[in-house]
Amino acid sequence: MTENTSVPDNAPQNTSTDRVTAPPSAPSPEPSGQAPRRKRIVLPYVLLLIFMLTFFSGPLFIISLFARGPLTETKTIVIPRGSSVSEITTLLDQNNILIHPILFRITARFLAKDQLKAGEYQFTPGLNVMEVAALLRDGKVVLRQVTAAEGLTSHEIATILQNTPALTGEVKTVPPEGSLLPETYRFTHGDSRESLIDRMQKDAAAMLAELWEGREGNLPLKSPREALILASIVEKETGKLAAERPLVASVFINRMRVRMPLQSDPTVIYALTGGTGSLGRSLTRADLSTDSPYNTYMNAGLPPTPICNPGRAAMMAVLHPEKSDYLYFVANGTGGHAFAKTLTEHNQNVAKWISLSRP
Repeated sequence: MTENTSVPDNAPQNTSTDRVTAPPSAPSPEPSGQAPRRKRIVLPYVLLLIFMLTFFSGPLFIISLFARGPLTETKTIVIPRGSSVSEITTLLDQNNILIHPILFRITARFLAKDQLKAGEYQFTPGLNVMEVAALLRDGKVVLRQVTAAEGLTSHEIATILQNTPALTGEVKTVPPEGSLLPETYRFTHGDSRESLIDRMQKDAAAMLAELWEGREGNLPLKSPREALILASIVEKETGKLAAERPLVASVFINRMRVRMPLQSDPTVIYALTGGTGSLGRSLTRADLSTDSPYNTYMNAGLPPTPICNPGRAAMMAVLHPEKSDYLYFVANGTGGHAFAKTLTEHNQNVAKWISLSRP
């Protein structure tokens, strides 16, 4: 006999299709230490730093370009020829001219394309990096000057150039007398002495050609060289008295017209010194008899060469002399000259000068 056992409809049934699900896995334990928290703390600062560098670097760079430099007093520096941008930067930085060398290198690249010129530069206090780079880019070097005064001999001018320290090289030979134009000449550090002499000679030749072309007519001068020689005598006779040069020139022109010896003391001095410097004493009567082609007391006409380098005013005086009948002149004791038409009148002026010169 079988029993029928009933199963409630809501009772759980175990069938072959039932799946057994695994219990949920427990969360994995966090690794030990505080690394995640530190990352969360550092990351905002890194982002802030990147933001600041991106946002502020441009304005800061521009501000740095125009910031006053550290130099506090004017300084002169020579940039040697052939210097690289790196060498120039080091030199400027060593002399406390730059805010920062890297900033100058960047500025030199973009402002001057690294084309910086050598030479002597003067840096004033507070120059910013833009001004420094522009100064070297444009080659605004220091201009020096040397003066060759009117009436100096070629030997004296060569000595001046030889003693000018910013020039280079040697004066190989003393230039011919009268071939240099007395003037103030500008030059830059490193220019050669020979190049300056070349400029003086070219200027002198150009001046002589120009003035000879515009000379007055009927002068007893056959060539520009004769005019130059006479101008050198007038230059030495008058010194700084430019106003008297045309009148002194007229005396020598008048003498040349009547074939009268010029009798100029400076020609005797040149005969004694050779143009190497001052005689250092007064002429004596014996000096006037010196046997030399330069002695115009002993020889008629002009000496063989100029006795100095005359200036433009002396050349103008010879080529445009004042109209006069004077044949003589002597110092008047006041810095000028007393002029005379006759020997008697001249002797009176000489006696007056002697009396004034006595103590």
